[in-house]
Amino acid sequence: MDLKDKVAIITGARRGMGKSHALKLAGAGAKVMVSDISEEECQAVVKEIKKNGGEAMAVKCDVTKKDEIENMVSRAVKEWGKIDILVNNAGICQFKPFIDLTEEEWSRTLDINLKGEFLCAQAAAKEMIKQKSGAIVNIASVVMGQIGKGMAGLAHYSASKGGIAALTKTLALELAPYNIRVNAISPGAIDTPMAASTKDDPKILEQTLAVIPLHRMGKAEEVSNLVLFLVSDASSYITGSTIIIDGGWMAG
Repeated sequence: MDLKDKVAIITGARRGMGKSHALKLAGAGAKVMVSDISEEECQAVVKEIKKNGGEAMAVKCDVTKKDEIENMVSRAVKEWGKIDILVNNAGICQFKPFIDLTEEEWSRTLDINLKGEFLCAQAAAKEMIKQKSGAIVNIASVVMGQIGKGMAGLAHYSASKGGIAALTKTLALELAPYNIRVNAISPGAIDTPMAASTKDDPKILEQTLAVIPLHRMGKAEEVSNLVLFLVSDASSYITGSTIIIDGGWMAG
């Protein structure tokens, strides 16, 4: 799974799973654009990558803003000449009962989690089409209904993640003629800052682990291993798939 001479863009990469993905792909030889809403925090990730001998660049990008996405993509192309990989990782998660959910909260979640992935994929795909190759990985979630599970308090989040799974299938169909593969990953309970509300409450943590056959939360690096596989030539015949990584949660 050698990514030497490959160029990767990773959104939401200042911390958590996104940072882990950036470190993993850089470690495999890719030139990595670390993107998020805080350039300062992205620079810290870039510094770590360079310390380990990798090549990276930081850029501030709000994935709800098309102009910032286009700037991110153009900077990658200007610096490295192409884009081979996009990891659509940026996202938010806020628990709130459906009955109390405001229109603004619904829209913000859908804008970041779903529209953001659409806009980033569209901008990156335009460059990938020119070279007739590329790999896109969209980060979804096991919390997405038909092919996952529902979860009380996450109507907006689950709707956005279900949309990502559906979007992934359509993009895979439309981009296959250009040798661009599109897949999604649905993580379960992963030990990241976003999951702090689960990890920090002993009762919630106990309830969560009780339904996970491996009886632990996943590590960000374990998801990154799957990202690396899906963007590498080792998965050259996989496209349009949503792969669950959840310690067996959905098997129960």
